[in-house]
Amino acid sequence: MIVDRIMTVALDKMAAAEYAAVAFEEYAKKKAENVKCLGGGSFGLAFKVAAADGESIVVKFMRADKMMEKEVFDLKLIGENCPLDMPKALFSREKDDKIPVDCYGMTVMRGKPLLTCPGAMLSGRKNRRAIGERIVDALHAIHGVKNAKFGDTLNPCCDTWLDYYKPFAGQVLDKAKELEKQGELSAEIVGVMKAAWQKFDIIFEEKVEDACLIHGDLNIMNILKSGNKLSFIDPLNSMYADREYDLFQFYNLWGDRFFLGETYREKYGESKRCDDKLAFYGLWNEVFCVIKAGVLVPFIMKPLVKNMKKRLENL
Repeated sequence: MIVDRIMTVALDKMAAAEYAAVAFEEYAKKKAENVKCLGGGSFGLAFKVAAADGESIVVKFMRADKMMEKEVFDLKLIGENCPLDMPKALFSREKDDKIPVDCYGMTVMRGKPLLTCPGAMLSGRKNRRAIGERIVDALHAIHGVKNAKFGDTLNPCCDTWLDYYKPFAGQVLDKAKELEKQGELSAEIVGVMKAAWQKFDIIFEEKVEDACLIHGDLNIMNILKSGNKLSFIDPLNSMYADREYDLFQFYNLWGDRFFLGETYREKYGESKRCDDKLAFYGLWNEVFCVIKAGVLVPFIMKPLVKNMKKRLENL
């Protein structure tokens, strides 16, 4: 992964809606009658586009170069190995004079993010645990896909997990120190990172034996619920990795309401240093997001810093 600020293409929502209609009409060979913005993040913007006969797809624009190929590849790879539904890529389209940003089309997924489903979030313990178990089992099925090498799904090339992860983590720390000097990261955050880095060899003392396929961003905003049906969306930075790299997201955004991390570890086992690794993975991932997008989200960052401090007290 490239550890640097990603330069994005400016994309006005009104213009993007017009581009979405063009992409739909090229694909479906029929007129787009309704275009609705579904939202997006720092690097993507998605629209639902429908024809008069009801046919509809999602068109997602990638606001940074060289991101579309990987996202489409990972969506297909993970979708083929996930027992729950995932969006299916229908086409990909490189930028040109008609549409000045890369985009791709995918199937429409029904439902709302689990985080925004009060009926599930506020239901009884037994129901929440049952939902969590279905999620955990599906993720474990994805983890069952293994490779001889560790690394990015497009080019796994490392013999061990630390051959891939340690250089990346070191680059994140170096960039974090630069951002501290520029006032974008606090001394507290970078100080905790420095302390954790000193304990790296202890935290990662156990060898990761298997290079497992991971989703990369499976928090409860990326799990959809429609009735009794659950679906996964939006894999991010998917790779062949330590399977526990997927688990720190289970503790973000109230994933513990569904006992996700707890259930996975009870059913499928954990390493001796699992809690220490999850603290490290979570903090480093969030700092990496700040580096890429230039946006710090305090309500996500603060608990990660606190948790890393707590783990360091026991090392």
